[in-house]
Amino acid sequence: MKGQTFASEHSVARDQVTGARIHQLTTHPSIQHATYFLQSSFFPDGGGLIFTSYRTGQAQLYSIEPFPGGPIRQWTADRPIHPFSPAIHPSGERVFFVRGGGIWQIGRRTLAERPIVEFEGAQLGEVSLTPDGEWLTAAAKQGARPGIVAGRVDGTEWKFIEFPRTVIHPQFHPLEPEWIEFAADPAPRMHRVRRDGMGVECLYQHDNDEFVVHETFLGSTGDLVYTVWPFMLWRMNWQSRERTPIAAFNAWHITPDRRGSAILCDTNHPDRGIHLIGAADGSTRLVCESRASNQGTQWLASRYAMPEDFARARSGAPRGLSWMESAADTVYGPQWSHPHPSFSHDEKMVVFTSDQSGYPRVYVAEIPF
Repeated sequence: MKGQTFASEHSVARDQVTGARIHQLTTHPSIQHATYFLQSSFFPDGGGLIFTSYRTGQAQLYSIEPFPGGPIRQWTADRPIHPFSPAIHPSGERVFFVRGGGIWQIGRRTLAERPIVEFEGAQLGEVSLTPDGEWLTAAAKQGARPGIVAGRVDGTEWKFIEFPRTVIHPQFHPLEPEWIEFAADPAPRMHRVRRDGMGVECLYQHDNDEFVVHETFLGSTGDLVYTVWPFMLWRMNWQSRERTPIAAFNAWHITPDRRGSAILCDTNHPDRGIHLIGAADGSTRLVCESRASNQGTQWLASRYAMPEDFARARSGAPRGLSWMESAADTVYGPQWSHPHPSFSHDEKMVVFTSDQSGYPRVYVAEIPF
């Protein structure tokens, strides 16, 4: 039930390779995972964190406060939420999430909910906020129309910005929040648009054989960082579009620190664990093992999934990413089987998901250096 609390499931162990102190935060025999890698699961004050759990049979929002040994509190209990949509407001007092075609707000103290905006007949994806917490955006599909939605957190100035291909991962520029960077599927991937819907541009022309993934902003530098899977981590200048290689490494889901000096990542094929990569010199340091199953046949390839990949996985499956368009989980993998690491706000800890025990569970590693 909404507001119900459960006893702490916290335990502590040491990583077998680095000796990092690892907090296991959940043990329930159901799917549980941290927020998406583009968002921190931790509240800005460090006093707790949020996660998604299916312990009631549906995706709902939960918290642990105080971190790490506080009780587990259920935040939502109505229709299921989009499991990877929650985003914490910079104040730490509100969380935004998606239900179907709507974006909702919930209060940290009271758990009072209210809808921000609803797009009839749409399905929205993960939520992103401007640094000042005044604007929201999310990927969207309304009927056969893909695109993004953007508007103010007070429910005003909302619009649907249509795009001719599947859209995922929209993010506001940290220094120029009138710009939204977003990914398209299939290639070319990286684009930007102003939040008023004007000025759509492709940032990098490439074809489906160059597997560009998981682009995000390199902290306060305002530049982009992205992976060409599974070969190289790259930096792109936001103004000139100049591309600079950072590291020849199979960096997968990437999260830079606020200064843009280091990039957190998980790895796959092979799973080398969770690493920090130096943005200036490409040096890599192991934080801990993830021991996640990292599912998805597509990650064995170095190109985007084609219609035949989906057809092999499930007859008649639509194009697009599995969690966004209900295509076969075996292609891009159930997202809860991927670690999706992100920083705590003091950047001394890493929260990630691992199904090493048989169920996806939430873990936090203290960075050991």
